[in-house]
Amino acid sequence: MSDDERLFDEEMAGVKPLQTEQRVNIKRNVNDPASVEARRQAATAREGKRNFLTTSEIPLLDPYYLLEYRREGVQHGVFRKLKQGKYAIEARLDLHKMTVEQASKQVFEFIREAMAVDLRTVMIVHGRGHRNASGGAVLKSYINHWLPEMSEVQAFSSAQPQHGGAGAVYVMLRKSERKKQENRDRLARGRGN
Repeated sequence: MSDDERLFDEEMAGVKPLQTEQRVNIKRNVNDPASVEARRQAATAREGKRNFLTTSEIPLLDPYYLLEYRREGVQHGVFRKLKQGKYAIEARLDLHKMTVEQASKQVFEFIREAMAVDLRTVMIVHGRGHRNASGGAVLKSYINHWLPEMSEVQAFSSAQPQHGGAGAVYVMLRKSERKKQENRDRLARGRGN
């Protein structure tokens, strides 16, 4: 036995191990409504802060392909009016000459800002892409891929010829809670007369 080991043994003589309390393993119910709601809010908060739109390769659409998308719950008449360009365009984003990465950031920020100021109908000009060497409409294809991923987007449709036709898209955004309440108040006042 070395001197260090002997010295250690002498110093440790009479030392007793600490007593530890037995712990009860509590199993949380991960499916209770409060924890489910807390996780949902945390996920929504994360989603709202960072751009989740993919810039990885996707199949390219034909330059003259007409875009059309409607979330469940959007009335047919409302969607028809959107397709016909009958809603006032409250804001416009032009993506001409942008890379996919630049366009991703611009679209993400544009939709978030439009929601923040209670806009309902906006337009995104993506171009047809008929001059693209690959033969496909790059930005148009990404717009068609990105918009359904954004929960704020209720519907979209290629624009009428006077607004850019197959090179632009009308986008209908979700109504904010504040605007919904304003409508309820307005309707309630109308019924009271």
